[in-house]
Amino acid sequence: MPSVPTIAVVDDDQAIREAMDDLIKNFGYQSRLFSCAEEFLDFEPRAEIDCMLVDVQMPGLTGLELLAELNRRGDGPPMIFVTSYDDERTRNAALNGGAFAFLRKPVDVSTLIGCLEAAFSQRP
Repeated sequence: MPSVPTIAVVDDDQAIREAMDDLIKNFGYQSRLFSCAEEFLDFEPRAEIDCMLVDVQMPGLTGLELLAELNRRGDGPPMIFVTSYDDERTRNAALNGGAFAFLRKPVDVSTLIGCLEAAFSQRP
């Protein structure tokens, strides 16, 4: 039996993390919550993360800097940005940097779930 996908939520807003946690669990997935990029980078069993939902603007490392660091390390799961900070330059930087998707808050639930399922299908 395949394991249930685990989604990391990296967002400095506790209310957003809790809302995403509820949404993820309602769709039958597991979640791990992180309040900043550094907290995620300190998380050792990153291989158990199947996909990430990441905010762009956070104190410390931004979402784009987290993406660059995971690319440098070569151990990042698919990353979906979910952000209210949506300008063309940021979107292009994220997608050109290897982000799986770039979604605007408030996110459409069916779009988000579709992106997650597509990301899971690309995992080895």
